[in-house]
Amino acid sequence: MTIDLAAFAKEKGVKYFMISFTDLFGGQRAKLVPAQAIADMQEDGAGFAGFATWLDMTPAHPDMLAVPDPSSVIQLPWKPEVAWVAGNCVMEGKDVAQAPRNVLRRLINEAAEMGMHVKTGIEAEFFLLTPDGEQISDPFDTAEKPCYDQQAVMRRYDVVREICDYMLELGWGPYQNDHEDANGQFEMNWEFDDVLRTADKHSFFKFMTKSVAEKHGFRATFMPKPVEGLTGNGCHAHISVWDAPGAESTTNVFAGEGEGPTGEVGLGEQGKYFLGGIMKHASALAAITNPTVNSYKRINAPRTMSGATWAPNTVTWTGNNRTHMVRVPGPGRFELRLADGATNPYLLQAVIIAAGLSGIRSKADPGRRWDIDMYAEGHTVTDAPKLPLNMLDGLREYDNDNELKTMMGQEFSSAFLKMKHQEWNSFVSHFSRWEKDHTLDI
Repeated sequence: MTIDLAAFAKEKGVKYFMISFTDLFGGQRAKLVPAQAIADMQEDGAGFAGFATWLDMTPAHPDMLAVPDPSSVIQLPWKPEVAWVAGNCVMEGKDVAQAPRNVLRRLINEAAEMGMHVKTGIEAEFFLLTPDGEQISDPFDTAEKPCYDQQAVMRRYDVVREICDYMLELGWGPYQNDHEDANGQFEMNWEFDDVLRTADKHSFFKFMTKSVAEKHGFRATFMPKPVEGLTGNGCHAHISVWDAPGAESTTNVFAGEGEGPTGEVGLGEQGKYFLGGIMKHASALAAITNPTVNSYKRINAPRTMSGATWAPNTVTWTGNNRTHMVRVPGPGRFELRLADGATNPYLLQAVIIAAGLSGIRSKADPGRRWDIDMYAEGHTVTDAPKLPLNMLDGLREYDNDNELKTMMGQEFSSAFLKMKHQEWNSFVSHFSRWEKDHTLDI
């Protein structure tokens, strides 16, 4: 049953709604709507000028309306008089095809028509920095191997506890929080869910984490590699497919036992082909999972201070082994370790479905399972593709993958590539200190 947002406001004491959408670059945009006006907004949407955000539009385009999806509404635990609600972007009565949440919704429907309901859990890593973003917030967080450091996590207990308390209050099922592998870095985990709900939660989690950090005088960042020499921010996705959505699901479609590389680790035929699609399109989907110039400082990084980057650079998969792009930690699911903290919450889920469905339709073989330590023995793997070395290479791989572009939608793909090429051109036209240091005396 559809939630009446006006009634929700009256019952919960909500005074304002944030009608929010995420643009192509992952920027979160919102309008603050008084509860007295939400009934009309629920019907017609809040108006935006798409050109003023990172969407491929001009000032001449008509109003873009973000129509709230009431099933996504979340009352801000730290400011209960405000509620956040995800919006679906519409223009002149039609879905805006390039809008990330619409891309995901279309692919969810496509998967459902095949009797497949994708569920994911994500591991969103972040750093707590000083407000100017220049230093780690905790001057005592200096250990060479800081992962799981109990003293360091307790020095930031107030921030971590507050975020976790809010997730408990929201019913997300958070189950563990830790200090991660880099100094100043943290990870918080909550239960997996249907992909649209996971994407909405991921989007809200980033907003919530930044808000709580600011409240405590810190700056939270999901930037892929904010500190040179330290492990970067990943956003690992755990993927499974079920026979029905939500609580109606009873059967894990991925699960199965048998012979062969995938059967031995608990993936059945559908899981094998879905994984095959991820492997088939890996170099292209990096443009979505690793969407910034800085992303490639993480997946192609030299060894970090702790001894490992925990990020892949080669298209390989394995069993329960964290040195590969994909690992299968247990029957019926696998973990994609490619994405980083800059990935768009909606496009991450969309490209997972797109690549997976492609694999199922073509019965794609994921190839050899590599049961080696890629950080120590990766040089022995000579027949697996390397991941893109930089953002431009990633964009070229995506542009050359016509099947994936079609699955994601031609209008979206065209807009994404256009805007991202503009971003790359802006980067390469930037005059850097490095150029003077290395060229002044040539």
